Amino acid sequence: MTSRRGRLIHAFRGIRYAEPPIGELRFRLPILITKYKEDVNATAEGPACPQDADSGYFLDEDCLRLNVYKPGNRNSTSLLPVVVYIHAGGYYSVSGRSDVAGPHYLLDKDLLLVTINYRLGSLGFLSTGDAEAPGNNGFKDQVTALRWVKRNIQSFGGDANCVTLVGYSAGGMSVALHTVSPMSKGLFHRAISMSGSPFSQIPRSPDLLSLAVRQARLVDCPDSSTRAIVDCLRTVPWRRLGASLKGFRDFSIDPIIIWRPVIERDFGQERFLAEDPMDSIREGRISSVPFIVSQTRDEFFWEAFLVLNNSIYTSLINSDWYRVSPIAFLLPPPSDRAAAVLREAYLGNQPLENNTKDARNLGNLYGDAVIGFGVHRLVNLLSYQSRPIYRFVFEYIGNRSHYEDPATRKPVGVAHHDELIYLFSLRVAFEDIPPSPSHDSVMVDKLTTIVYNFACTGDPNPLWGPSPPTWTPFTPSNGTHLSISDQYTLGQDWYKERYRIWERLYPIDYSLASL
Repeated sequence: MTSRRGRLIHAFRGIRYAEPPIGELRFRLPILITKYKEDVNATAEGPACPQDADSGYFLDEDCLRLNVYKPGNRNSTSLLPVVVYIHAGGYYSVSGRSDVAGPHYLLDKDLLLVTINYRLGSLGFLSTGDAEAPGNNGFKDQVTALRWVKRNIQSFGGDANCVTLVGYSAGGMSVALHTVSPMSKGLFHRAISMSGSPFSQIPRSPDLLSLAVRQARLVDCPDSSTRAIVDCLRTVPWRRLGASLKGFRDFSIDPIIIWRPVIERDFGQERFLAEDPMDSIREGRISSVPFIVSQTRDEFFWEAFLVLNNSIYTSLINSDWYRVSPIAFLLPPPSDRAAAVLREAYLGNQPLENNTKDARNLGNLYGDAVIGFGVHRLVNLLSYQSRPIYRFVFEYIGNRSHYEDPATRKPVGVAHHDELIYLFSLRVAFEDIPPSPSHDSVMVDKLTTIVYNFACTGDPNPLWGPSPPTWTPFTPSNGTHLSISDQYTLGQDWYKERYRIWERLYPIDYSLASL
């Protein structure tokens, strides 16, 4: 394997980091592999975890694998900084495989990259709120992978004391949670949370029992007790569980967020979250590490096109707003007041039509509801702590995007996931970006340099390019962010007026985080 600029990459793929979570180990805590019984074949990709995917995609319940990528042709024997990447996918899709998180861009830098799988959907996040299924096993898989890295990464030339945890979307939410989890303490030293946050309008709870009941009914299991649910679900073929995702949809592809972290009650198990993570931050029980928080300009705006290009969905959102909006925009009950305020603020209280103006307004609402407000809340909460917090907004529109106009095949905004196009090779969807003097190639250099500098020192400066600005940390008083496009621009108070609407609906006292 070679990098974008032709550097040799040593790839160790499909390494088991935990015992297969199958049979009686389904819905149990992961078990770290501390000693391998035989030589490990690390020459091929492992399977992705069960999900609702095309039949040709390599899936298996025995999926707790990771990949390690190491640069070759090095003259130095010094240990390298390590980047561990937690993939996106809403906790129900995607993987750490090289076709969705390829090393070909980052490995032009002197660092090690580790990409991980973790259990998804009910297999990873089933929570009944009692000892049958306390919850958070997908997060505990991530912790187990980090423990594996701490034990083993020096054998690959990596520095176990210089680990940067990077996550996108659900992975970004995970990164934020690892900073407050007692299980993750000491396992990483810098954090990058991209387009994901656990601190939105969605409340945190001690269980997801209603989802467990729904999952049971979708696969014809009894729901008379939590034991009956878990015992039956433990026998259901994993393919059937993965394929049941569509049964959790209530409007279009919404709710886009289904499974979530839970605050675990104590049943003697190791707990990923023992208290509300917001309380952890406010009371200083948080890993004191440098942090980068980011989002894209438009995020989930593309969901507006799915709705407005479908006459049935458009009719439903117009005629049944107070039922549909809590599903689409993740509004906790009681939701009528918030639904009314948001409709007036974003849509002018007018019926939606399939036109550019309505698509943009509805897209703004989707983007803020699903990602933007949570990221705003995360960076503000973190900023009251002593560590440096850097915020960036990705505003670059290149030659490719995760959402393109179906008619022109051209990008029409800066969609959720779009910056990943320039950090990882995404061969499942796009051709690699060659090292030419194109704008897209320059963006690869910009983003990989930020990650590399931060992984080395905890400071993303100096930025790539001629005479770049100095990226200053975000504080409660300056609200600074770096906008990344063809040019770098330092700005303040990103989408301040829009997020103020949400703050009024779901107020918290940020200053408590400084006590």
